[in-house]
Amino acid sequence: MTHDSTAVQLASSSSNATASGGWWRDAVIYQVYVRSFADSDGDGIGDLRGVRSRLPHLARLGVDAVWLTPFYVSPQADGGYDVADYRAVDPLFGDLSDADELVRAAHALGLRVIVDVVPNHTSEQHPWFRAALAGEPGARERYHFRPGRGPDGAGPPNDWESIFGGPAWTRVPDGDWYLHLFAPEQPDLDWDHPEVAAEFASVLRFWLDLGIDGFRIDVAHGMVKAPGLPDIGRGAQATLIGTEPLPFFDQDGVHEIHRSWRRLLDSYGGGRIGVAEAWAPTSERLALYVRPDELHQAFNFRFLNCPWDPAAMRTVIDGSLAATTAVGAPTTWVLSNHDVVRHVTRYGGGARGLARARAAALLMLALPGSAYLYQGEELGLPEVADLPDRVRQDPAFRRGRRQPWAEARPAGSERGADGTGAPNPTGPGLHAPTSPGPGGPAAVTEPGPPARPGPGPEATTEAGSGAWAAACAGADPASGAEAAALPGTGTAPRPEATAGTGTPPGPGPEAGTRPGSGAGAGPDSATAPEAEGQDGLRDGCRVPLPWSGAEPPYGFGPAGSWLPQPAGWGGLSVAAQTGDPHSTLELYRAALELRRAMPGLGAPEAGTGTGVDAAAVAGTDASAEAPYDPYDPAGPDDSDACGMRWQSAPEGVLLFTRPGFACTLNTRPDPVELPAPGRPVLSSAPVETDGRTVRLPPDSCTWWSW
Repeated sequence: MTHDSTAVQLASSSSNATASGGWWRDAVIYQVYVRSFADSDGDGIGDLRGVRSRLPHLARLGVDAVWLTPFYVSPQADGGYDVADYRAVDPLFGDLSDADELVRAAHALGLRVIVDVVPNHTSEQHPWFRAALAGEPGARERYHFRPGRGPDGAGPPNDWESIFGGPAWTRVPDGDWYLHLFAPEQPDLDWDHPEVAAEFASVLRFWLDLGIDGFRIDVAHGMVKAPGLPDIGRGAQATLIGTEPLPFFDQDGVHEIHRSWRRLLDSYGGGRIGVAEAWAPTSERLALYVRPDELHQAFNFRFLNCPWDPAAMRTVIDGSLAATTAVGAPTTWVLSNHDVVRHVTRYGGGARGLARARAAALLMLALPGSAYLYQGEELGLPEVADLPDRVRQDPAFRRGRRQPWAEARPAGSERGADGTGAPNPTGPGLHAPTSPGPGGPAAVTEPGPPARPGPGPEATTEAGSGAWAAACAGADPASGAEAAALPGTGTAPRPEATAGTGTPPGPGPEAGTRPGSGAGAGPDSATAPEAEGQDGLRDGCRVPLPWSGAEPPYGFGPAGSWLPQPAGWGGLSVAAQTGDPHSTLELYRAALELRRAMPGLGAPEAGTGTGVDAAAVAGTDASAEAPYDPYDPAGPDDSDACGMRWQSAPEGVLLFTRPGFACTLNTRPDPVELPAPGRPVLSSAPVETDGRTVRLPPDSCTWWSW
């Protein structure tokens, strides 16, 4: 089943960066959480055949690659991140021929395929660990086995805590202890042992030979531990990840491992890549993972964790671009994944959260570099916050702390395992199901212009043409039109419908961020049975997708779904949103079409400039009130290596330019008027312009060209 060189020829015209050194530099990569994407056999669990059947959706969406979460043989103690056989497909998801056929089908559609590799730990059922427990000579040297401390070795070897809560050590019957930074079913490997490196080089070659285009490296920062495994001297260690140096993460020794993997990937050709899931205390430390001789990309979790605040956003964007530009690498941007609360809910939930999520998506897709989309965000899915305890499967649920918003769930709000029951109550930190009004998933609260066709599969890819251009025709500055209805906007809620009260908490550690296989949730007021760890509520972002129909399982598969789906998701399904120019799905499709078509978008090398000016680096408050200067279409300074330059803007507004392009983000709960920076081509909400000035809607993002 070895593939030919199909991957070398993939999507050569789809990426602005292809000609300048790598398809990944501006790629949009879509994360598929396999068990929740599509079910082909009726067991309620997504599988590889299900993924294959839905690849046309991803091709039409306009992404460049698909990232698949683990589908290897596993006891599923942590959703497949506890691997017992790295070269075989778990029967839950199919078999090796299904993986092969999926890769071939993806390549035929111009999609590349990236798979997870889990090198920090194995399953306790892996043959190596079973041999270690059985006392096979030398077997324990592949893991971190140590004698305990204190009388009779009854205490753990050090004070390290599991990311899932509780000690990071488990004692075996003969008295030794083994290290597991995550669940006890996930023993950590010792990468100082030469057999470990040799085994993973072989595993990578196995999948590269099958045609895989790259690897997302789970816990890429964790394989090497500090010599002597020193104590940390304080608790709540999961809250320190990504903020302070730790002896079990981001050790310098990991970089030699990644260099060896880069050499292996380069030996295959065809643009095979490595992507680091790495947590580091600073952007500069994170940039070390993407030096020219190391990995190609690293996830930028600082952007995901950024609150809905223009000054904070600008600081994160500037710092991220500066760090990666210094090593010649592209920056990545991500808003959600399978380990964090979905950003519709993080941004406040309901109409307000959806408006902000749509705006954040356009902001992300306008920035230089590569973007990652999590399945369902193109549908505007909210977090499912009211799953009953009995259906939760996150391994940290019984060990870690609970979120305050989950603890606040009113009695009687749980839904049955069949997905039916009372609708979600509204209240602090909770969300109500989004009702599909006549305007699509963003409920219509005011009359708007007539619906216009969305960018269907036949839409052109030339800037200024296609369905999105037709929908923007009224926005041409020369026309003097009063208002422009842009694709994907429809009739957005009135400001008072989206404003709400107060500012919702930003997506900080308490929002459920998971560093590595497990977590990083911050402390809260709940009572934890063990040491502080990940909150255990990751199931809410893993509820299976709605594809079609008015009732669960919404086309997910022939039968039910492994986690119950909300009763109100019919209007959020792919079928319901397709062709509706007001929908979030059509907004994403239009944005990705434009991103490919407009030369100033995507590639970090597009145009000129670093995008990081001296004032930004010095910490200037981007939201501070300042006289607004109309945009000068002469373009950014020639010293700007990323083709991006911040422009002056009113308080609460971010405005940056790239060659032939401008992006405005209004984070305020009220409209803002300013000189029009060009011709609007796409907006997350209806924009009013007469060609000279523009009235930006609240919580919105607009793209401009000239």
